[in-house]
Amino acid sequence: MKRIESFLSARLFLVPQLVEDRIYFISNLSGRNSLYVMDRGGSVPEPLLPPDIALQNPHLMNGRSFVVFPQLGKIVIMLDQDGDENYLPMMIPLTGGYPEPIFAEKLANHRVSLGDPDLARNNCYFIAQSRTESIFRSYLANLETGELIKLNESQFGGTPNGSNKDKTKFILGEGYGVGDGVLFRYNLGDEKPTPLLGTPMMARDPQNPPKTYNVGGGDFIRNETGLLVGTSEFEDTYGLAYLPLDNPEALQQIPINGIQHEGVGELEEGRHLLGSKYLIIYNIDGCSWAYEAEFDEENLAMQLTHLLCGKGKFAGGVLESIRYNKTQDEYVLSFSTAVSPTQIYTISGKNRDQIQQHTRERILGLPQTWLSPGEDYPFTSYDGLRISARLYMPAAELGYEGSRPLIYYIHGGPQSQERPDFAWFSMPFIQYLTLNGFAVFVPNVRGSTGYGFAYMKHVVRDWGGKDRLDHVHAMTEVLPKDDRLDTSRAGVCGRSYGGYMTLTLASRHPELWSAAIDMFGPYDLLTFASRVPETWKPFIKMLVGDPETEQDFMRERSPRTYIEQVTAPMLVVQGKNDPRVIEQESRELVEHLQGIGKEVEYLMFPDEGHDVLKYENRVNVYTTMTDFFKKHLGS
Repeated sequence: MKRIESFLSARLFLVPQLVEDRIYFISNLSGRNSLYVMDRGGSVPEPLLPPDIALQNPHLMNGRSFVVFPQLGKIVIMLDQDGDENYLPMMIPLTGGYPEPIFAEKLANHRVSLGDPDLARNNCYFIAQSRTESIFRSYLANLETGELIKLNESQFGGTPNGSNKDKTKFILGEGYGVGDGVLFRYNLGDEKPTPLLGTPMMARDPQNPPKTYNVGGGDFIRNETGLLVGTSEFEDTYGLAYLPLDNPEALQQIPINGIQHEGVGELEEGRHLLGSKYLIIYNIDGCSWAYEAEFDEENLAMQLTHLLCGKGKFAGGVLESIRYNKTQDEYVLSFSTAVSPTQIYTISGKNRDQIQQHTRERILGLPQTWLSPGEDYPFTSYDGLRISARLYMPAAELGYEGSRPLIYYIHGGPQSQERPDFAWFSMPFIQYLTLNGFAVFVPNVRGSTGYGFAYMKHVVRDWGGKDRLDHVHAMTEVLPKDDRLDTSRAGVCGRSYGGYMTLTLASRHPELWSAAIDMFGPYDLLTFASRVPETWKPFIKMLVGDPETEQDFMRERSPRTYIEQVTAPMLVVQGKNDPRVIEQESRELVEHLQGIGKEVEYLMFPDEGHDVLKYENRVNVYTTMTDFFKKHLGS
């Protein structure tokens, strides 16, 4: 039987951490995300939190969702309330318990994230975003002594991007938009940070814009005289560079040798592990490639020594997370593909050839041959730009005949990417749609991540501009030429920014669609900009538009301006506790459509935020959306 429950029977196993012979992880085993521990090799997972507490999707969070501190015998977890994203740090014993707040007085009225834990020194960073003003406050927390040291506060982040081993010297980073960042130096005891690279916002002359830098903070090297940083200064698809502290503008490219992959993508992360050992992660055509590497500090060269992910068991999918255990010299990771759910593995051995699988999650009641792995489907857009995309067709074994109705699925972000990742909300939905006879087209149009800095920057201050035209070109010039697809029966669907684009396409190009589903998408950019969290507002001005000085532009790009042109039936999905696109935004959209006699349905979850996470809600939303498309498009 074709039921969404078959896909949801495969529970999630997320962000594992290995401590001796125990693996700690987040899973929805109980129907909601919670924290568990099991023995290496697998055992009955032991819950570590009371059943009434739900954790957030780790990939909607900045920083870590939890960290085990073995020497303390404690676990720090970041809790919100049913998706409201007002995270505060809590602590429980290794054996589990009811969470107790830590640093509650200083962090009250903030939205807090947890960063860069040092398990040997029992410290970490807390980045606190004020809930009442546009200020970020950064702290170094000593969990053993209870000391909380303020490092910085800034309207533009000013958060730690690196430190020396002793946590006495720090690199702080502010961001003023895509590719426009400034690095600062800060030593414990300094009165304030000192600019290192780039021109701080307060020192800029509007008539003479400064040179900008796309450089992330990094690791102190060469006896703390320089930094190893990530940057797009030399390669649009990112790379590594040496930044000498006495002459920071004299960046020097660091070659990365030993690459085994091919394809279109970018360097995703360079992470220091221990000594000269690094972890280098690439995103290539949406799939993960990860290497262990040795850094030659004297000659400034990075040599990839062992392939960890990208071939064999770890081919064609996405690393949900990977962590290195310094004491045990091994990795623990969570990995999935478009047709296989997340599994936890460890990788060890001198040659990194000892792979152990610790979970055996599977999709119940459905033959593997019924699933759709997808196919690469890049196309050339209206102005010659290559656009990456994937097309998921119903499996031949399902017996569907003739051209298939099309679901045009748009990811969020916009600076994000749809990948063959079963851990993410979209993949069970895509598979369920193909099971019901739909073809699903998933484009990563300009503005998406994964294809280099210039590609990603296209969408800055151009929401609903050239990105919209990429979609229109695909629907008018590319997809109609594929005999397998029936574009006369097309539905558009997206979440967050993808919801915004769904509303934009359904209202500005109504002739293309027979149905539309908006999941928590901004409907009016002016009201959206006024309702986001306070710390977001400066960045909305820089990345989307200024609601005070560019009202005409933001109205022109708002779906609200064109909404009366909608002809397709619409389903709107929303979480009551969403702090990003608040429920009022979607409610006003629905009321507007109802007021002008349009066909619209509203599905609102009172215990969700900017996602749908709880089991019973996931069954409801996947089934409702699929039935909506079946009703209006056929199958």
